[in-house]
Amino acid sequence: MADNEILLVYDRECPLCDQYCRMVRIRRDVGRLQLVDAREDSAILAEITARGLDIDQGMVLSLEGQLYYGADAIHALALISGRSGLFNRFNVWLFRSPARARVAYPLLRAVRNLVLKLLGKTRINNLNVPGRSRF
Repeated sequence: MADNEILLVYDRECPLCDQYCRMVRIRRDVGRLQLVDAREDSAILAEITARGLDIDQGMVLSLEGQLYYGADAIHALALISGRSGLFNRFNVWLFRSPARARVAYPLLRAVRNLVLKLLGKTRINNLNVPGRSRF
């Protein structure tokens, strides 16, 4: 099972998202985590878009052929995460509970959106919604 590739699709231009994704560690027995920048064209982003998932509103975890979105993604990630280091232990504690993930994720997304607005970043807008280019 260690050869399973796990994809985490997120906005690499968000410094908070980028730091989180680079710090999170998954258990070796689960597979290998590959970080995917949602601002670059990829097969997984095309699948996310085809399913109608707005990448500006949530990261996506691809695990064993299933896509987890937003709070579900961060919850699933916590379930497969290692417990080494303070950050990873806190991450597992916070997000292994689906209820805590559902409460915390929108708050974290709001902070992300504010940071990106202050930095002058554009939305990814993978769903091509008119008028949704800026935060």
